[in-house]
Amino acid sequence: MGDFRSGLEKLRQQGSLSLQGMARIRARVDKQPDDEHGDEEWVRGYTAVSRNQPRGHRDRDRPEAARLGPPAPRTATTPQRKPARPRALPAVPKPVYSSPLLLRTATEVLAGLRRTDPRLLLSATDTDHLAPGVAAWLERDLTPTAVRHALTSDLPPEPLRRPAALLAHRLTAQLPPLPPVRPTAPPVPRPRDPFQTCDSCDRPFRAPSPGRCRDCRTIPLADPM
Repeated sequence: MGDFRSGLEKLRQQGSLSLQGMARIRARVDKQPDDEHGDEEWVRGYTAVSRNQPRGHRDRDRPEAARLGPPAPRTATTPQRKPARPRALPAVPKPVYSSPLLLRTATEVLAGLRRTDPRLLLSATDTDHLAPGVAAWLERDLTPTAVRHALTSDLPPEPLRRPAALLAHRLTAQLPPLPPVRPTAPPVPRPRDPFQTCDSCDRPFRAPSPGRCRDCRTIPLADPM
């Protein structure tokens, strides 16, 4: 019986017998252990029929893992890193009284920085963010040349990774104070004219020079005879 079972296992390994067929044969042998000769004849007939079946039919009796073969080796995949979001620029000071002319001048100052240092090439978004800070400097009685010098002097020699962030820091950290409020001088009173005596009616009146009063000037002088 041991040789009989080893023969069944050999047939299964050769692909002539499926696991389901092998289970059926073993069930028959277990039910009739004494009829070994009859079992051998039945097994030969069963395996011959199984061998003559189409391969697709035999594959359906084989387990899924046996039909598909060994699993493909897994390849290590490198996890994809999500692109880092750009950090927001630092806040910049705001002018107390903003105006379109002030912001336009500030934008022109920022656009001209690259002529002094090519590393200070700014995008339109960065320029819009920094323009109020430059306007706050211009509001403090600084000229565009003075603001440009403050932003471009003493820059580090290495490449600038975020020039807009550096400028935002300078606009905030080096912001000059507001100019002192100048008191308005009181209006100078106009000096009063001296008194004069009218040449026609002797009435006193104020005038810078002698002559006739206002009433007498409305009356024409008589022609001398």
